[in-house]
Amino acid sequence: MDILTILILIVIFILWKMFVIIPMRESGIKERLGKFAGILQPGFHFLVPFIDRVAYRHEMREQVLDIPSQRCITRDNVEVEVDGLVYLKVVDSFKASYGIGNYITAAISLAQTTMRSEIGKLDLDDTFREREKVNDKIVEEIDKASDPWGIKFIRYEIRNIDPSATMLDTMEKQMEAERQKRADITLAIGERESRVNTSMGERQEAINVSEGEKQRMINEAAGRASEIKLIADATASGIARIAEAIRKPGGDLAYRTRLVEQYIEEFGKIVKTADISVVPNELANIKGVFEGIAGLKDGITQGAGK
Repeated sequence: MDILTILILIVIFILWKMFVIIPMRESGIKERLGKFAGILQPGFHFLVPFIDRVAYRHEMREQVLDIPSQRCITRDNVEVEVDGLVYLKVVDSFKASYGIGNYITAAISLAQTTMRSEIGKLDLDDTFREREKVNDKIVEEIDKASDPWGIKFIRYEIRNIDPSATMLDTMEKQMEAERQKRADITLAIGERESRVNTSMGERQEAINVSEGEKQRMINEAAGRASEIKLIADATASGIARIAEAIRKPGGDLAYRTRLVEQYIEEFGKIVKTADISVVPNELANIKGVFEGIAGLKDGITQGAGK
């Protein structure tokens, strides 16, 4: 009974060694008596017991490797801590098995050295501004170096760039000074624009006032001209009517009578309002006035009798 159990176990062990299943995500390397005998693709495979064996299994999916943080010196002699992630994929199982002992360890070491080299070519400010370019350059360099390993580096991502505490303090002060500078510039520009706007407003106000004053004077002048014209027209019309009336019978006599009445009326006003006695320079003139008045009355009476 024990011998039968042992034989069954031996048969199971042999069958176990004869058949192998490669998952979809992997690729296997078959060796026969220690020599490469082929690549086992995903699926079911038959092996010769104790002669064939699966020497290596490789993950064929894209892999992500964490690149440990390391100290790098930039071109302007600033020390920074840099870490990242590298994405790679096995494209040749044979090279990945026999071209390198451990491609994962080799990939991490190559990524670190390449990253340190590329960071050393840049100033500190450039490492922040040109991170994408640095990533692309690192992938290009390590991809060329890893070609004999059957590994394809897909992309590299710098995760953190941490300057030293002293440098961070210096950068903070620099940024504060830069912000203060921008604030001063903005304030100066605002004050300048305010002064410009104020001067333009005052200028426009002065223009508006002068235009208003000019228009007022034009209107007043036009009003005075119109008034003078109306007065002149009225005076001319009055004179024309007086002349026409004088040309009629008795018109000349009536005109002179009206002049005498106005003279007497105005002279009476002067006498009433004057503080001193007002006497004509020549008494003969007064006599002539009364004689003229008497003559006017006789003429009027005679004209009425006719």
